[in-house]
Amino acid sequence: MQVTRRRRVDRGRSDLGRRIGRRLPLLTAGATAVVVVAGAGVGVAKTDQFGTDRVGEVTGRGLVVSDDQYVKPIGERLVVNNGKIMSSTVSPDGSHVAASLADGGMALAILDLRTWQLQQLVGNNAAADLRISGNDVGQEGPTYAPDGSRLWLGQADGYRTFTVNPDGTLANPAFVRIPADGAKRALASGAVFSTDGSTVYAALNGQNRVVALDAATGAVTRSWPVGNAPRDLAVVGSKLYVSNEGGRPAAPGDPTLNSYNTQVPADPVTGATTTGTVSVIDLANPAAAVGSIAVGLHPTALYAHGGALFVTNTATNDVSVIDPSLDKVVQTIATQPWPEASVGYEPNAVTLTADGHLLVTLGRANAVAVYRYTTAQEPVSYVGLLPTDYFPAEITTVGRDVLVANTRGIDARRPTTNQGHGTHDTTSSLQRFRLPSDKVIKSQTRVVFDQNGWTAGSVKQAQGRSRAKPVPVPARLGDPSTIKHVFLIVKENRTYDQVFGDVARGNGAPALAQFGENVTPNQHALAQQFGLYDNTYDIGTNSAEGHNWLMQANDPEYTESSAGEYIRSYDTEDDALGHQRTGFLWTGAQAAGRSVRNFGEFHQFLTKPAGATWQNLYCDTLHMAGTGQDTAYPMISSSPIPSLNDVSVHAFPKFDTDVPDIYRYEIWKRDFVRNGPANLNMFWLSSDHTGGPPNAAAQVADNDLAVGKMVETISHSKYWKDSAIFIVEDDSQAGLDHVDGHRAPIQIISPYARRGVVDSRYYSQITMIRTIEQILGIHPMNQKDSAASPMTGAFTRQPNLTAFNALPNRTSLTAGLATLPPCGADNPAPPNPNAAPVPSATVPADKQQLAAKWDAWKAHQRLSGPNARADFANPAQLNHLTWYQTSGWTKPYPGEDRIFAPENVPGAYLPAPETD
Repeated sequence: MQVTRRRRVDRGRSDLGRRIGRRLPLLTAGATAVVVVAGAGVGVAKTDQFGTDRVGEVTGRGLVVSDDQYVKPIGERLVVNNGKIMSSTVSPDGSHVAASLADGGMALAILDLRTWQLQQLVGNNAAADLRISGNDVGQEGPTYAPDGSRLWLGQADGYRTFTVNPDGTLANPAFVRIPADGAKRALASGAVFSTDGSTVYAALNGQNRVVALDAATGAVTRSWPVGNAPRDLAVVGSKLYVSNEGGRPAAPGDPTLNSYNTQVPADPVTGATTTGTVSVIDLANPAAAVGSIAVGLHPTALYAHGGALFVTNTATNDVSVIDPSLDKVVQTIATQPWPEASVGYEPNAVTLTADGHLLVTLGRANAVAVYRYTTAQEPVSYVGLLPTDYFPAEITTVGRDVLVANTRGIDARRPTTNQGHGTHDTTSSLQRFRLPSDKVIKSQTRVVFDQNGWTAGSVKQAQGRSRAKPVPVPARLGDPSTIKHVFLIVKENRTYDQVFGDVARGNGAPALAQFGENVTPNQHALAQQFGLYDNTYDIGTNSAEGHNWLMQANDPEYTESSAGEYIRSYDTEDDALGHQRTGFLWTGAQAAGRSVRNFGEFHQFLTKPAGATWQNLYCDTLHMAGTGQDTAYPMISSSPIPSLNDVSVHAFPKFDTDVPDIYRYEIWKRDFVRNGPANLNMFWLSSDHTGGPPNAAAQVADNDLAVGKMVETISHSKYWKDSAIFIVEDDSQAGLDHVDGHRAPIQIISPYARRGVVDSRYYSQITMIRTIEQILGIHPMNQKDSAASPMTGAFTRQPNLTAFNALPNRTSLTAGLATLPPCGADNPAPPNPNAAPVPSATVPADKQQLAAKWDAWKAHQRLSGPNARADFANPAQLNHLTWYQTSGWTKPYPGEDRIFAPENVPGAYLPAPETD
């Protein structure tokens, strides 16, 4: 949060003018990184500590959130119920915080520190106190002028400026427009004022340059080329420092990968960036060549104080300390408090107290690390950790108070409707406390370890050739498993209640069940045969986050902090900045000597032949199934990540709601019959996203049938005896759930799966990924999956080889089509009369004009075709359309009193990725 990013000048003053969240270090010595160990015996729990706790419950350990953590912050908390805080700044007089927001229909919040209340909301939502066009906000900022009279906010095409009223509120919005450079928009990020306030230095993240702007007119007076993806700025004396998250420009011979139309140096296997730099601009001699200092990976926040410049390197989990007089790194501070894992803590903000305590926020650990600091040359000494809310991102001091801005606050618990929760009910929070004694900090360190599940021995590795007896989920990595083939099937966007709310033996809400047994007979049958899991959570708010959690066991800080401006990249498959340096699930499998086969997951590109409409592909599917012939509409789906593209079956289409999932099943079945499975098999079956040519119930039924057929094929094959199938949604954003918006359906199907149980233990996508890692001997990728407990209790050592027989669909797969396929309408099986009826595809006469408006809206949402984008559509609107279709256009959305046209959908305005 940039809590006072007043100008990043080195004045040796308090943090009042610096962003609340300038990221900083953790521990270190000399020029070498030193791992921080929080004391022997500090870790006391693993993630199985949750038992049957549910997200949203307040326990003795704290509030349960969806990413395997408790939160119970030190000090006092101010919850912001208007979205996620992206960054923030304290006013020069220390009276207010200006916080940029995302995912709540607002762009800015003004928080009064004197009254400890939200004072003003700015955005294009009807509920805003001050209306502006566009809620897109950059990764860094906003920035106050030195005298506090003006505020600048970075947006996609420049800076929104405001007058600051005497009471701290904003007025008179204006816009400083910066032209695009070809296809590259400005994507304005950090900004800093000159000492006299006459010039604004601005990092243009999308154009790889820094410009000087006349503060009065907005005119560009000078431009400097810097590194890739400049993000933050700091002025020290007569020099301007710039953190380049994508590192230096590529040199001839460098392996590279794309990042917003720039080829950046990247690892040829993982596609992750391999360089990080800080550019140095001589303001006294602006014509001089721009200098460069090599630092760690993903340099984000800069913080200048006491003759030192601190750079947080979120991907290498360390902090570079630069001596500005030498323009040289003189110390590297490792931010790794748990010795079991070296990465995944994501240091992302820093400040220094008046008494010499260095405070560093660790975003993915929900903690502030505390150190004793004297000079840039002398190593810091580690004191301990303090707990925060969910994903701290900014830190500063105001007098004796420490302020922390937490991006996700208390998770998706925004008060909306008593009918249920959604993932876009995101919150954020401001936290305030006085720094306690070292003794208290050390005791709070134990709390942080407990909340994160950091336990000694969480990652046990078999030594040498293992003689252990094979079991389904081995206790040590490298020990043999009875399971040789893992199938990970990723679907799109459903909550638990939407699918299983009608199952009486689980914790469901029937009123929220949109896709009950007569829409998803196979998922219901699988839950009956293999087990029902009613306390499991997806972590991401949307697909950009969800697929990362599954493939990386993390949503990297770059993606987390880009949520206010997804223009640079939404699907980070095609952006090197979105890849963690420790790789992906499939690279871990390959490193463990396992084979991998991928069917569409994490793919970015799709080529389709002419005539490959949903209707024609539906008929082609029936033809393939009936004759055994190959498709008449071959497609090419691919990934820009070399290691994934090499193991992908390119005929399997990626996300496109114009492609039936039963077509995808036929493509996979041919490969399965010819080649058999790999050790790790990954799939993206996405029809349950909805929004395609058939109506919502038809698309979910298509997805259900494809899943059922896939399980049937595997379970009737010779590979069944040593297989496990994990079925999971990428996220659960597309509906409501009475427990929490992140609660989602999962299924574990195997001869070794416990049969017929209702398992109400807390699980998440991370625990599922850790289970797969444990089975295949894959080393965990970061501290999140390292701390996670495998789902050992979901398995039994006594196999039951009874196969699964797929059920025919009971909902017509062609329901809702404007044009029927040339082979005719689908004839479904009779529904179960004892279950909720199949949703009607007939639009009542008095709703037909309204439905036509929704059809017109849907046609512009990029839901289908080669350029289809998951989540391009406004999720609030798409969720309403899905509800209307599944309720036969007879019921208002839960908590509302009528059916709305697209433009009148109430609640938070949630921009599409291209405009968010």
